[in-house]
Amino acid sequence: MPPHEPKRDVRVWPVLRVYASASLRHPWMLGIAVLGVVGAQAAGIVAPLYLRTFIDVLASGERTDATVHALLLTLGAFGLVALAGWTASRIQTFAKQHVEADVMAELEHRAFGTLLRQDYDFFISSFVGTLTRRVTRYSRAYEQVLDSLLDNFLPTFIFAVGTIVVLYLRNHWLGLALLAWVVIFMGIQIMLTRWRHPLRVARAAEDSRMTGAISDAIGNHTAITLFAAERTEEKRVGAVVKAWRAITLRSWNADAVIQGVQDALAIAVELGLLAGAVFLWQRGIVTVGDFALIQFYIIRLVGQVWNIGNTLRRVYDAFADASEMVDILEREVAIVDAPGAKPLALTKGAIELSNVSFAFDNDRPVLQNFSLMIAGGEKVALVGPSGAGKSTVTRLLLRLHDPRQGTICIDGQDLRLLTQESLRLAISYVPQEPALFHRTLSENIAYGRPESTETEIVAAAKGAHCHEFISELPQGYDTLVGERGIKLSGGERQRIAIARAILKNAPILILDEATSSLDSESEALIQEALAKLMEGKTVIAIAHRLSTIMRMDRIIVVEGGRVVLTGTHSELLAQEGNLYKKLWDIQAGGFIRTED
Repeated sequence: MPPHEPKRDVRVWPVLRVYASASLRHPWMLGIAVLGVVGAQAAGIVAPLYLRTFIDVLASGERTDATVHALLLTLGAFGLVALAGWTASRIQTFAKQHVEADVMAELEHRAFGTLLRQDYDFFISSFVGTLTRRVTRYSRAYEQVLDSLLDNFLPTFIFAVGTIVVLYLRNHWLGLALLAWVVIFMGIQIMLTRWRHPLRVARAAEDSRMTGAISDAIGNHTAITLFAAERTEEKRVGAVVKAWRAITLRSWNADAVIQGVQDALAIAVELGLLAGAVFLWQRGIVTVGDFALIQFYIIRLVGQVWNIGNTLRRVYDAFADASEMVDILEREVAIVDAPGAKPLALTKGAIELSNVSFAFDNDRPVLQNFSLMIAGGEKVALVGPSGAGKSTVTRLLLRLHDPRQGTICIDGQDLRLLTQESLRLAISYVPQEPALFHRTLSENIAYGRPESTETEIVAAAKGAHCHEFISELPQGYDTLVGERGIKLSGGERQRIAIARAILKNAPILILDEATSSLDSESEALIQEALAKLMEGKTVIAIAHRLSTIMRMDRIIVVEGGRVVLTGTHSELLAQEGNLYKKLWDIQAGGFIRTED
């Protein structure tokens, strides 16, 4: 079963600093939104005072023209104040939405840019779905925080202060009683929110667990069918659903308790203030209009304060979501350009690895004092058993990692003193498992040179022998390939990757098992294309199928993270008992082509 979601570390102040900094880049719109809140709440406090006067005039029992005139004037004043409040509220909404749209776009852009610049180790240790969720939640959490501030916290605070002041001016005891109730209500809300939060975290974890279990089963539907394991999976998922039901019911029961407490507090304040008003009315201190004023204030204030608890929970969750992305924003990237890094000045394309040592962790060394000289324009192959360190050499050359010891240079320039962009623009890389974008075939081929013309794209496709199958597709080069190229076969994806390298035409070429997904017929065609592609370039090729590297200038045999043998294909075969000859003999069972 998928593991429980780890408890999230909520970092309120770092998130607030980031959000506040982003918001303050839009001071005018933010200020207008705040003024809109103040205006709307001020109108909400003042307007009931006119209703109080209106009711007092009605209660006087007089039916003269002067009384009617006074009533109409009061209603007119009430209408104007209400209209002003409505206008302020609309201004607040439009200004707030403007700020949110701008800031969320900026946060999304910054988060995405920061994510792209993380090092290779970060990505191989993270789930793609989790990282995507962090970016989107980061910006949406801002919306939740600002909405809560401008639609709930600030309006509630202004209205509570205003109503307390108004009632205090009418009678000190009424104002103090309402102040005491607000303090007690908020204190209880905070305690109940903290009490319920662990239940919500547990429910979210069980929800993620249930989603993961269902997704895992659906994603492996073929295996379930072939093993006739439907009952087993139903039982397995059923157990997860049962656990989700239990914690969800506990969470809902907690919500019911909180709502019950809120109801009781609302009834208590209403009864208490009205009962107190009765005694004050008996003494002639308050009027009938004051009863209406108190009732209106209580209804509106309870409605606003009521949502404080729910809003606090949503804001807390928003901070938790944003904290995940803030952690990445503050993360120290392992591979960065050195201060004053310069672009690669490529002349011959000579590569030198000098006493290079590398380990993924302390107890797992991959390369040990690895040294290798590759002349500019030379074509070398790295061969050896799995885990010997061949692919690690190419990753170090692309600076996806830095060596623990030693140096790597191109034309005498230490890679750590060069800009990563200039380094990677000088290298074409064809991996064993090419990753394609869910874009058109044309866009995927031109990814290394986006400015390429249609003619150049087609020429590269022909060179990689993928023009044939592309032409047979209904939409041709405009065909979308699906996520990671899922609509294409492995061999077709490999040929698209080779076409991409042909079009990029970088002076250094790395082939990491570039023909591993091809059948023998396709491989023969690709070998011809690769021969043309390698002309005039410095080439490093990694291959387990030794037929692909027979004609290389030099073959480097790697074992245990060291160079153990070097020579041409013929020279290495002429030596008895070496590792290359053993590998050749193993593969010489019929599929390897001999030299002409």
